[in-house]
Amino acid sequence: MGPHPAVAAIRLAVRRVLHDILTEHTSPGASPAEAAPPSPLVLVACSGGADSTALASALAFEAPKLGIRAGGITVDHGLQPGSDQRAREVADRLVHLGLHPVEAVAVTVGRGGGPEAAARDARYGALDAAAERHGAVAVLLGHTRDDQAETVLLGLARGSGIRSLSGMAPVSGGPGAVGRYRRPFLQLDRQTARKACLVQSLPVWDDPHNADPAYTRSRLRHEGLPALEKALGKGVVEALARTAQLSRDDADALDAWAGQAEASVRDEAGLLECAKLYALPPAVRRRILRRAAIEAGAPAGSLFARHIEEVDKLITGWRGQGAINLPGKVVAQRQGGRLVIRQG
Repeated sequence: MGPHPAVAAIRLAVRRVLHDILTEHTSPGASPAEAAPPSPLVLVACSGGADSTALASALAFEAPKLGIRAGGITVDHGLQPGSDQRAREVADRLVHLGLHPVEAVAVTVGRGGGPEAAARDARYGALDAAAERHGAVAVLLGHTRDDQAETVLLGLARGSGIRSLSGMAPVSGGPGAVGRYRRPFLQLDRQTARKACLVQSLPVWDDPHNADPAYTRSRLRHEGLPALEKALGKGVVEALARTAQLSRDDADALDAWAGQAEASVRDEAGLLECAKLYALPPAVRRRILRRAAIEAGAPAGSLFARHIEEVDKLITGWRGQGAINLPGKVVAQRQGGRLVIRQG
């Protein structure tokens, strides 16, 4: 008799991602024995919640069959009494699953961007450092289809364009760590992960922050999405996740178009020509403007749609207006038919 359907589903999702990782880290034409590195290490980020615990169990089961080393990291944000003890308990559970190496890492959460963003920044900083320290080729994250739906709705509320509707990518990672983060469960719902833990008798910790109405995502999870499902039917979460994928495909295509078009709108000195920018579709033009602002030093996380819209007016609504101030002390201004974006 095979495993419970929920357990089979999480294992299949992880197996597919591990196959992708192996393919990426094997030289073309090489035999499996010639893969580099010979035995790659994959880490799982585990909070002790149902989603990441299910993910850790699936990684522990699937990785050895593929010759992959599997380890685990749990991050102690220090935001609740006893969080250090809980982190040690989660680490012990990861060891019990057979993962190695296993680390519990304490972080200091700042205040920038609000409590949720600050905790996320601290967490990813710790995961990046752990991956570098252990030489891991990837870090698995337990985000589910429900998390994806919530992310799409949060992006919709911000009104920041199609990229914000594309949610979380199955594969992501910053400069120098392209493809580090993998999300095997984006096509699985939260209940599948919880059921997989239940049938395997895996203890699960429910973070009280996830039920705290002080947090935007918590309100969305416990009030917003249930209200949408009541009004529109039970397929809302799946539809939002599908919207994320379609939006991501569109955003990727527009990004590629903007990348190709950018060279054609610059003059011999590398300055952006307003007339040529004006001729481009708005979605392509604004991507070029955003990229130019970031290259000039504007922090991507602080550069919002309203900033780019103001810069865009220098091209589409030119009335002799003055310079536009952008985050990071970057200034955009129109000079003699050219758009100059530079540090002020």
